This record gives sequence, C-alpha cells and structure tokens, in this order.
Amino acid sequence: MEKLNILCLHGYRQNAEVFKEKTGSFRKIVHKWAKFNYVTAPHKVILVDDINALEDPNIGQSKDEEQYGWFFNRDDKTYRGIRQGGPAIGFEESVQFIEHIFEKEGPFDGVLAFSQGACFLGLLCDLQQRGLTQHIKFNFAIMAGGFKSQSFPHLKYYMDEINLPSMHIFGETDKIIPTEMSEALSQCFEDPKVVRHPGGHYLAASNLQKHDYQSFFKLQLLRKQHKEADTKEKSNY
Repeated sequence: MEKLNILCLHGYRQNAEVFKEKTGSFRKIVHKWAKFNYVTAPHKVILVDDINALEDPNIGQSKDEEQYGWFFNRDDKTYRGIRQGGPAIGFEESVQFIEHIFEKEGPFDGVLAFSQGACFLGLLCDLQQRGLTQHIKFNFAIMAGGFKSQSFPHLKYYMDEINLPSMHIFGETDKIIPTEMSEALSQCFEDPKVVRHPGGHYLAASNLQKHDYQSFFKLQLLRKQHKEADTKEKSNY
C-alpha cells in the first residue's frame, strides 16, 4: 500500500538519530500509513558541562557532541522556548537547508516535528501559506510540544489563520513548554486536531493516543489518494 512520506524535525539539543530513537513507538502506531525521513538541523549547539543543568535532562537531547538546533534567540547563540523577544540567528539558513532537503529528497506529504523543531515547523507553515517558499510544499503538519516563536523577527508571522491540516500533541504537565504556549500555536491553524496527554515534554505514543494518530494519518492518506485520482482523471481529458 502507498504510504505518506514524512519529513521529521528534531528538538533543540537533539539530532536526527536521537529523534528517530525517541519516536520509535510513534512510528509503530502509524507505520501502515507512513514512512519517516529524519534530518539534522544545520546549527551546532554550544555544549554544557553538566547535562543535568539543562531545563530537562530527560527530554532526549544527545549526550555527545552531536547537538543541533534550528536557530538561536540570544546573541550568545543559545535558545530557550519561553524566552521573550531576541533575535532569530540562523533561521534563514535553516529555511534554506529545508528548501534543499525538499528539492533533493522530496516530495514530502507532511512534516512531523518536536519542541523547537515544531516551533520552526509552525513558521514554515506560515511561509508556505504566504507563498514565500520555493521547494517546500507539504500538505499537513504534526507538532509535538510546539509553540509560537517569540523572537522579534517572527512577531510578524501568525497574522493570518493557517489553512493546513494539523495535529498538535502536548503534555498537560509539560514543565519546559507550558500548555498554553502549545495551545496558542494550535489556534493559529484552521480546525486543528489537538491531542493532549497527561505527561510532560515528549511525543506521547501509547494506546491512549493510538486512535487519534491513526485516524489522522488515514485521513491524510485518503486525501492524497483522492487528489492523485483527480489529477489523473484531469490528465486524461
């Protein structure tokens, strides 16, 4: 059976391999309908001497020197999701990197992202809707532990409701990204599917979420098949 092709964007201080490992249970739930492609962000993150000094040492950041991020919101090239204002250092380079990935490795039907990656994905959704992307074209977005960027250059985003199928997953006891921040991102989308779980800052994948995840993927695959059938029918005339 044809499957959806999904691009996956990791969180801050992670990389493609770490995110792939952390989403194993999620992939098992939806593997009948989707295949996943993981990429590592282009910006290397400054290491900390004590990993336990991080906001949450258990959210899955890489414990070696392969830690990356999508952009920084302070001049010292650090990042915190709850930080207000500040720059977006490296953001344009990350957008160009994703443009390259879509051009060389696409097409992708949808994008799955976690934490800072989900924040970045929200910005990509906005850019795509405004016609400001070249190769980046996708039909749905899945954001886990996501939030709206508070960087000054991004305050002009989110002005118009984003007309794109979306699923927003977040924990009710998330101490890294407060629930209201994830809710605020979901409200930027038209008819968002919201999946809450009782845990913290991670992509939940248990029987409690199984139905929501599978129904969303089934619907996106059905939409793709209908679109392809319509295109084929029109080409015959």
